[in-house]
Amino acid sequence: MSSERRNRPAAGRAGAHLGRRVRVRTWAAALLSGVLVTGAMAATPASAQPTAESVAEALRLPSPPGGDNVRVLVFHGSAGQEPPTVNAGIAAIESIGRSGPAMERFSIEATDDASVFTDGSRLGEFNAVVFLTGAGDVLDAEQELGLEAYLTAGGGFLGVHDAARTEPYSDWYTGLIGARPAEGGGTAAQRATVEVGDRQHPATASLPLEWNRLDVWPNWQENPSGSVHTVARVRELDYEPGESANGPDHPIAWCQDYSGGRSFYTGMGGTVASWAEADFRDHLRGALMWTTRISRADCQATVTDNYVAERVTEPNQPGEHDQIGEPHGLVTAPDGRVFYIGRGGAESSAPVVTDWDDPEIGKGEGEIHVYDPATDEVSLVGSLTIFGNKGGGDELTKTEEGLLGIELDPRFSSNGWVYLHWTPHSELDRQTRTAERRVSRFTVNRNSGRLDLSSEKVVLSWPVQVHSCCHAGGGMAWDSDGNLYIATGDTNSSGFSGGYSGNNPEPTFQGVSFADARRTSGNTNNLNGKILRIHPEQDGTYTLPEGNLFTGEETAEGGGKTRGEIYAMGVRNPSRISVDPETDVLHAGWVGPDASEPSTTWGPAKYETFTAITGPGNFGWPFCMGNNQPYRDRNLPNPDQPLGWYDCDAPKNESPHNDGLVKLPPVTPSSIWYSPQGGGPDFPRDANGVPSYVMEEQTFLMPWMRGGGQAAMNGPVYRFDENRNSDVKWPSYWDGKWFVGDLYDGTQPRHAVVMDPDTLGQGAIPTHAESLKQIIPVGQGGIRNLMDWKFAPDGSLYVLDYGRGFFTSDSESALWRVTYTGGEATPAAADLVRKGD
Repeated sequence: MSSERRNRPAAGRAGAHLGRRVRVRTWAAALLSGVLVTGAMAATPASAQPTAESVAEALRLPSPPGGDNVRVLVFHGSAGQEPPTVNAGIAAIESIGRSGPAMERFSIEATDDASVFTDGSRLGEFNAVVFLTGAGDVLDAEQELGLEAYLTAGGGFLGVHDAARTEPYSDWYTGLIGARPAEGGGTAAQRATVEVGDRQHPATASLPLEWNRLDVWPNWQENPSGSVHTVARVRELDYEPGESANGPDHPIAWCQDYSGGRSFYTGMGGTVASWAEADFRDHLRGALMWTTRISRADCQATVTDNYVAERVTEPNQPGEHDQIGEPHGLVTAPDGRVFYIGRGGAESSAPVVTDWDDPEIGKGEGEIHVYDPATDEVSLVGSLTIFGNKGGGDELTKTEEGLLGIELDPRFSSNGWVYLHWTPHSELDRQTRTAERRVSRFTVNRNSGRLDLSSEKVVLSWPVQVHSCCHAGGGMAWDSDGNLYIATGDTNSSGFSGGYSGNNPEPTFQGVSFADARRTSGNTNNLNGKILRIHPEQDGTYTLPEGNLFTGEETAEGGGKTRGEIYAMGVRNPSRISVDPETDVLHAGWVGPDASEPSTTWGPAKYETFTAITGPGNFGWPFCMGNNQPYRDRNLPNPDQPLGWYDCDAPKNESPHNDGLVKLPPVTPSSIWYSPQGGGPDFPRDANGVPSYVMEEQTFLMPWMRGGGQAAMNGPVYRFDENRNSDVKWPSYWDGKWFVGDLYDGTQPRHAVVMDPDTLGQGAIPTHAESLKQIIPVGQGGIRNLMDWKFAPDGSLYVLDYGRGFFTSDSESALWRVTYTGGEATPAAADLVRKGD
């Protein structure tokens, strides 16, 4: 393999390399036959093909190389003029080795003599090799095979900046580095922001979340993310990356377990001044701690091949929902079972009733299934007769009501209590076209495993209009104090406002507005368009915890205009919410309106929203969205006539359908928002703070995401449990990262983001985002319509795929499981140096 690893495109180069092949075979064969070494290897036939393993043995390289007296070889051989950074680099690495805690110190030897790589007695003394090399061939074939043998024996390698241009015709060295620089970028020093995504690797753990610095930023021919473990990215938004720009995912430092050893590469260090930076030296120190075997690190955590995504449910039997209903939510039990619900859409061939004169209108079954990983079996454990099965169609036909959310009681293992968020068909009023939404507590029978329908306790209920679709919400989550969060949608039509604010007071049915979200989301006296927080009690009632947005006893504006259950108002359609189990911070996402472009008359385009909620607040809908971008007011007698812009700092609800407070709490800006044009759209603002809303003037603060057809599906914050005995759990790298995604799988987000804890809940955008689209696969054969995702007690991730149609289930509706197989951190604990220090 090693003798075939070079591939020169030009005939002359190919001929030259053929000579190298002959030489490396001759040299290696000489080693193996005992010409250069003696002992047990002397009997090896001269015709044997050399391998890195055999050469390592022939060179008598210890495995792993180097010892407790840690030594680092700094190689700066050059094929041409030596890079101007070499002297600064040598001095910096020497200074790093002499400073810091005693256990982190090391000595260095700097050389430009490549013969060290064929001198086994010398090479084997070094714990790691650093390449401060430039472009071109600096090793002959024998020397390169010696370097390969060194890695195979368990050695460490650190490549810096132009080391990626070294050995340009070697496939093995390309793999060692991880990527090759592209033409058309990375020639001049520019100031940019480095996003530090790995908060655990010693090379990045001490760095700022957002590291602003001056350097030369190479572009890459191929993005290595997914084949290596990227620890930091450079933000192209901050500088001019050139014609070969890599886009939002621009790796700048990474590591990998390679050829039996460890390889770290950093694209930084392209200026002499870089080497004097304290943070850059800390970066190098951490990289050397790992490559020299002073410390361990996980460089497998984001390698795509280390994850297995497996569909665990089969397609339903014809005409049945034996495996899955219309997917709408999941929760994992302490024993590992997965409870998942179907909203109520029937099998696609089943008839639906849409005639309001028919008592059976919209009647369906909201189903609860359980997947047991211990047996790999699915069971249908119960169903509720819901209103919500009306099929598709326009806004006045379809509905999103039904079985909307599920949570298990914190003491589920002992009491078997399940909380379901649903719309019972029995409470439908066909004359007024209103229904009752409720959260009920049921008990799962311990013996049969089935839902006991007679055990229902209605914990909370409230009215919803169902004359028009949509936005039912549905998500639920617990905090550590036993408070239950309940996400409710604005139950408002998407029409009648051109896809903008959803504040049209004109259309009503039986006196109930169905296109004015000021009646619901913007109303302090209405439970729709909110995230509620209650404390369920043992007897099936609830109490109100302290610290909600209102107490329900406010006397402002005459009193009686608030509900104490409201924790967050001004949300549109929050289908998924989650609570960080470590910090108790609520995370939510909600679907936005339908306008495909911003309007200078009415305001922003459709924004999908994610935000971290650290306290009670008003999150804007239908007055403001994104980073407090206001909509235009409209009202009777002519809702088509635009009025003034809403004031996000002091919004007023002057809808004729509002029975709550007029003066609302100030709007808290969101953490993440995206439109069809891109992520985090922003505009120049006038003296009053109103954005221009001119399409050509948009800038995008989060270019890693964009919409189109879009529907935000909030995910969990992962928390790693080192005491959890599991061979499938996601690694600690993901600890504290927030998973955000979209129902759709095209350009829409499916990312893990890092938030700055110092600005969490204040509308600050993520400091770093990393795509999950290869790990949670998209496209044909993958998870194309992500409906919900939760981590299980064993640390694996369960994902619901909605399927390929709406208001029904189909053959692609499925529960998936994503497990990790990457193994432990490296080097092995037994191979660490200075274990007793």
